[in-house]
Amino acid sequence: MKRISLCTVMVVMAANVSAQKKFIERYLSDKTDSSRRASFMPVPVFRYSQEIGVEFGLGALFSTYLDRKDLSNRSSNFSAVLSGSTKGQYNISLKSDIWTKGNTHHYIAEVRFKRMPFDFYGLGNNTAEADKDRLIQGYVKTALEAEKMLLPHTYSGVSVGFENYHYTDKEAGGIYSTDNTLIHKVGGSVVYAGISQSYDTRNSNNYTTKGFMGRLTYQYAPDFFGGENFSGSLIRANVRSFWSLSPKFVLGVNALFHSVQGRNTPFYLLPQMGNDEMMRGYYTGRYRDRNLLAGQTELRYRYNNRFGVVAFAGAGQVFDNGDLGIKSFKPSYGAGGRYFFDPEKGLSVRVDYGIGEKRANEKRQTGFYISLAEAF
Repeated sequence: MKRISLCTVMVVMAANVSAQKKFIERYLSDKTDSSRRASFMPVPVFRYSQEIGVEFGLGALFSTYLDRKDLSNRSSNFSAVLSGSTKGQYNISLKSDIWTKGNTHHYIAEVRFKRMPFDFYGLGNNTAEADKDRLIQGYVKTALEAEKMLLPHTYSGVSVGFENYHYTDKEAGGIYSTDNTLIHKVGGSVVYAGISQSYDTRNSNNYTTKGFMGRLTYQYAPDFFGGENFSGSLIRANVRSFWSLSPKFVLGVNALFHSVQGRNTPFYLLPQMGNDEMMRGYYTGRYRDRNLLAGQTELRYRYNNRFGVVAFAGAGQVFDNGDLGIKSFKPSYGAGGRYFFDPEKGLSVRVDYGIGEKRANEKRQTGFYISLAEAF
């Protein structure tokens, strides 16, 4: 009997050691997986704030190659986030970024449902913390983009989308209710279609070490719903370039320009400065206006296949037509860490801390981010 018990213990211990070894090889080993197999990474969502209570949920990223034999085939990524809070807020997001065989076609799709509180500060590049007004936003978005490679590294595409917004003011008498320049405060809908043109020589769409990407999109929203709903143009330009300074150091530069031009432009369609990708350190929507111009540079050091660190700095501003000013650019700088859960594909979990400007009689603006994939 003792022999049987001893054998059982030894078998359990051996199985446990084997499981730990597989876990280390899968998530901590410095080795890369040359089989180009699919990968899956779950990420817990957890945070707390006084306005929304405890928010909890789950995010996940699935990545695969549609052509495992072609080493130049870019990975196709699928992500999902599902979260809720103790005070009734929720966020559901589904995204896909698909590259076909030979990278000849590129498809991007997104579906999102969100009901979340946020702070509204008014319009312009010099809003004040004292004017902060708490709103509840209901948001629905569906979008689809399709691109085809017509020339080497050159893609032409089309896009369609629908967005719906609804707002509730939690603090009557604040800037949101007293600003008479805001159009359609209860919310509205927009349908748009457009075209895109891009040139892309990056060696990877996840962790780029060399290459260039430039993309220009134009979308038009017709007077589909009537009334005070928006009709006009949405223009976006994005440029990225990367250089390998050494086997472990990479320098990246990123610049973007967003513009909304048209009739009855509501505040919720205006470009907003600040998020986990560009102008880190600023609360998303603290500054918003008809145009956004921003740029950043990031120095990346990849210690080994699993871990890395970055330092970044940039500047940006929002402005009305004709009001772009050199002295109006706001700074953004900071640092972060990287854990590559799939080293072969360059897929990472990143933690960044960004620092922004210090306005008179206000605390310095900062932001802490935990996200999947690189900032750009």
